[in-house]
Amino acid sequence: MSDNNIRIRTTDDGARQVYDILRRRWVALTPEEEVRQHFVHFLIRERAYPMGLMGNEMVVRLNGMSKRCDTLVSDREGNPKMIIEYKAPHIPLTQKVFDQVSRYNSVMRVDYLIVSNGRQSFCARMNYATMKFEFLADIPAYENL
Repeated sequence: MSDNNIRIRTTDDGARQVYDILRRRWVALTPEEEVRQHFVHFLIRERAYPMGLMGNEMVVRLNGMSKRCDTLVSDREGNPKMIIEYKAPHIPLTQKVFDQVSRYNSVMRVDYLIVSNGRQSFCARMNYATMKFEFLADIPAYENL
């Protein structure tokens, strides 16, 4: 997922930063943040996700604690539709990672969950009638959510 639109800079003190188009500010360029930026650009460019219906580092209240989900996608009415959790490329996408995004979903009750480390991505659609996930072969276009 390379993207020529991702803007990276080095500050005067040598810190590397990337411009987050959703938060509209420069943030530290960590391996996880690089995965996030590439994935967000992919969703916008390749799957027609509207920037205005996406948010990074969105606060979720979970058991009285504030947690941050990496990216939240909403429908056109502003209802949460998808949660995306990112890991650095060297972090394997294990059941523990999927459990983390599932905990967020216990509060948000979205239809889609994605986990990605930039090398692998898994997308699941939640079936609330059976309380089971259906893993999808690809990331759906926004119009198909």
